[in-house]
Amino acid sequence: MDGNTQNSAPGAWQRVEGERVLLVDDDAVARLLTASALAERRWNVIEAEGGAQALAAFAQHHPDVVVLDALMPDIDGFTTCERLRKLPGGEHVPVLMLTGLDDEESIARAYEAGATDFFVKSTSQWTLLSQRLRYMLRAARMREELAASQAKLTKAQRIARLGSWEWDMRQRWVRLSDECFAIAGLTRQQEGLADWFLWTRVLEDDRPRIEALFRDAVAGTGQLNFECRIVRPNGQLRMVHVEAEIDRDDGGRAVALHGVLQDITERKQAEDQIRQLANFDSLTGLPNRRYFRDQFAVSLERARENGTHVAVLFIDIDRFKQINDTLGHQVGDQLLREVARRLHLAVRENDTVARAAAPAAALTPELARGQDAANNVARLGGDEFTILLTDLADAGVVERVAARLLESLRWPIACGGHEVFVTASIGVALYPQHGDDVETLLRKADIAMYTVKDAGRNGWQIFDDAMNTATAERWRLETALHRALERNELVLHYQPKVDAVEGRIVGAEALMRWKRGDDLVAPAEFIALAEETGLIVPITEWAIAEVCRHIAAWRSAGIAPVPVSVNISSRHVQRADLVAPVQRALAASDVPPGMIELELTETVLMHNLATALPLLQSLKQLGVAISIDDFGTGYSSLAYLRRLPIDTLKIDRSFVRDLESSGDSAAIVAAIIAMSRSLNLRVVAEGVETREQMQRLVDEGCRLMQGWLFARAMPADEFAELLRDGERSAGWRTAPTVGSARAAADAVFVPGLIRGQDPALRRARGAALGGVHELASRKV
Repeated sequence: MDGNTQNSAPGAWQRVEGERVLLVDDDAVARLLTASALAERRWNVIEAEGGAQALAAFAQHHPDVVVLDALMPDIDGFTTCERLRKLPGGEHVPVLMLTGLDDEESIARAYEAGATDFFVKSTSQWTLLSQRLRYMLRAARMREELAASQAKLTKAQRIARLGSWEWDMRQRWVRLSDECFAIAGLTRQQEGLADWFLWTRVLEDDRPRIEALFRDAVAGTGQLNFECRIVRPNGQLRMVHVEAEIDRDDGGRAVALHGVLQDITERKQAEDQIRQLANFDSLTGLPNRRYFRDQFAVSLERARENGTHVAVLFIDIDRFKQINDTLGHQVGDQLLREVARRLHLAVRENDTVARAAAPAAALTPELARGQDAANNVARLGGDEFTILLTDLADAGVVERVAARLLESLRWPIACGGHEVFVTASIGVALYPQHGDDVETLLRKADIAMYTVKDAGRNGWQIFDDAMNTATAERWRLETALHRALERNELVLHYQPKVDAVEGRIVGAEALMRWKRGDDLVAPAEFIALAEETGLIVPITEWAIAEVCRHIAAWRSAGIAPVPVSVNISSRHVQRADLVAPVQRALAASDVPPGMIELELTETVLMHNLATALPLLQSLKQLGVAISIDDFGTGYSSLAYLRRLPIDTLKIDRSFVRDLESSGDSAAIVAAIIAMSRSLNLRVVAEGVETREQMQRLVDEGCRLMQGWLFARAMPADEFAELLRDGERSAGWRTAPTVGSARAAADAVFVPGLIRGQDPALRRARGAALGGVHELASRKV
């Protein structure tokens, strides 16, 4: 036996490279002849003398082809073939059955056993045998490649959810791939399905469109390309993409349709989500700024073509930031969703063009239910909403809609365990009166909205040209305010706090002034703007540092300074970052912390109590004093006051002003003084302008005051002079309401506080006051 044959004896088999044939024959001579002939024709032969050896050799060597004698003792070739087909790798290996029998029964039995082909034994047709084996091997490899390709295609189709189908239009029958059955949710049918049944799987609303496309394809190019919805047996909807080509007979008649079916449900959902994110607000489900502007432009173009009118309403929720900062962003989000819902319900069907075409799941349930019945408001961002009114018949429509919107917000909103009341400011711009493009109309509606806010909020206003001038001035003021700190245009004036019993200055309040060119801008004109823009934060920090510098300068000049209070804005309380700026200011000027008092209004304190309490405690640890300004105007309670590390309560000027005319104000003042005494707090009355107010306050037990009766706020150098004069004067005291002494004192209560007076007159009035000091002291 040459080197291309291997004996099948146990332990002698080896792996042979190349095209290997397993030769199985119990006849040793016949096996030898056949093996030699195949080896000469470049086959690597593995021999086995019986069925059992053949199965073992196959499992070990995995030959490329098997030549199997049909008639063998023990296990014949037919049984061996059947068993071989059940071995791993044996299912598709080519098997050539050798038989000396040329009868039909043996041939049929060979094929039934799993043989690929049969060959009648011969001692001369070796070349034919070899070629038969090579043909079988090529066919097997082609089948393997086709199976691998089909497996890859099936896998790719499964991954892509792509199936193929063929519609025999004459037989009214459709054959579908496995993936088509999976996409449709149907049980696989080997022979296919009737076309009428498949047609019932198409959503009824889509059928007319598909029928029209089919007719056009038959009459035209023969190409079909469309998307439609199908219904699975469980009722689930799937979106599919269909592409197909029509086959025609020699007469040009459509006879068949070949195509593919792809499940694009997830892709369409992703596209819808992307479209939702791009065009709709994720919090409320309403159209966002981008989508609204696109729809606005469309509405303006339609109005130009039809000669109709359009109005845009710009809506801003009043004091939303305060609510958001005080109660938290979660409550703020709930509030915005409820505001969106109420605005949506308040708008009639033909009021807007900002139609929310988002999927219903993206909207709040109420908005989703009303989606088809009405166009909805759009949310531009934050607490800003817009509404378009189209095809306006008269201006009264705007008034009615604005009134409905304001009314819809009048009732309290329950958010996160809180009952919140909100109002809105609405600005309106009209096409074509106020502009003919989106930018102009939105800008003018925005200007009108800010006019409403400046007028007190909770209302609506149509734009007029006078607002442009006011807005331009507002922007100029804001720009100038940004530069005021850089240009050292901000200055501090000081208003004394006086002990009316002892007749001396005991402190001062630092009040901001803006020296803008030759003008002195009052705080009322720029403090609110600074709050709104956030500039109040660096301005306040500058004021604290400036007060410290002034106190240090007065000490250096030999003047005994007094504690100075500085007003703190809500921005610092919300941010809770005031400790470091105060520390820096005190350290830079080497000023004792007790010389600085920080004033917060009662409203700011109570609206930011959670952040204010730790902030105030940290400031108290520095040694600075804390004062509550405008006390009596908020909603604080004795329980809250006991928790706060405060030193002083300041009675609001509104109660002092009405002290003589209003019994309620007098009672409130008396209550505040009594409460301060019980809490061991100092109490200061602000806004004291008459002798009667002063005397009444002293009678009630309040001796610390500030107001125009004593002095207006003055520049730092004048206040320093006043401190120096105060050290030499007899002091300022309450006076009896009798005789000429009062007449002399009434002209100016505090000597030297009105600048530019004749010095002799000042001395005379000071002496008049000093002369009644002893009597006044006994009275008090």
